[in-house]
Amino acid sequence: METFISFTNQSQGRDRIFRATQYACALAKYLLRNEAKRKELVKKLQFLESNMSSGRKLFRLGNTVNSIHAAKSTLHISDPMLRFCLTFANLSRALYFICDNLLWARSIGLIRDLDKERWSLNSSRFYFLSLVMNLTRDVYVIIQLMVQKSRDRHFQQKVDQHLSESPDVASVIVPQLDAFLFLLLESLRNEPSVVLDTVKNVCDLFIPLEKLGIYQTNAGVVGFCGLVSSLLGILSILRPSLKIKP
Repeated sequence: METFISFTNQSQGRDRIFRATQYACALAKYLLRNEAKRKELVKKLQFLESNMSSGRKLFRLGNTVNSIHAAKSTLHISDPMLRFCLTFANLSRALYFICDNLLWARSIGLIRDLDKERWSLNSSRFYFLSLVMNLTRDVYVIIQLMVQKSRDRHFQQKVDQHLSESPDVASVIVPQLDAFLFLLLESLRNEPSVVLDTVKNVCDLFIPLEKLGIYQTNAGVVGFCGLVSSLLGILSILRPSLKIKP
C-alpha cells in the first residue's frame, strides 16, 4: 500500500496511470468498433480516452523545465555517444512539451491564433526524434554489453558448447547468426533495465510513426503499443532498479 501511495503521489506516476487508461480505452474502442450492441460503451470509452488525454496535458505543464535540466545534466556524461544521444533526446523532449503546452492552451481558449494541425505535427516530430535518440542509446548500450561478454573466455566456452549441443539448429540457422543471437541473449540476461527500456521505446515509436504518416498501422496497434509502454513505465517507477542508467 505504501508503494502505491508513493507512486500515485508522483506526477509521473499519475501520468503513467492516465496514459495506461487512455491507451487501454483506445485499444478496447478499436476491438469493439464493429459491435452494434456496444455503441454506447464505445462512446463512453471515447469520452474517457479524451479526458485522460486532457488530464495528461495538465500534468505535463512543468516537464519542459525538467527536460532542459536533464539535458544540462547529461552534458557531463563522460561517454561522448551517451552524452550526445541523451542530451539530444532531452532537448527534443523539451521542444515536444512546448508544443504540447501550446496545444493545451489552445484547447482551453488561452491561445486562439494557433494552427492546431501544424503544431500537432511539430509535437509528433520532436517526440519521434526523442525516441530515436533513446533507441540509439539502447542499441549502443547493448553493443557495449555484447562486446564485453564476447571477450569473456568463459563465455567463449559456452558458445562452443551451445553450437555443439545444437547441431540441428546450427544446420538450419547460419552458425554465425546463431552465435550472435546466443551472445545477444546472454548479454541481456542480467540487464532487465536495458531490455525494458528498449521494448518501451520501440512500442512508443509506433505512436509518432502513425501520426506522421511514416508507417501506417491502425488504432488497435497504437493502443496496444501505448498500453504496453505505459505498463512498462509504471513498472520502472515502482521498481527503480529497472530504470536504465544513465
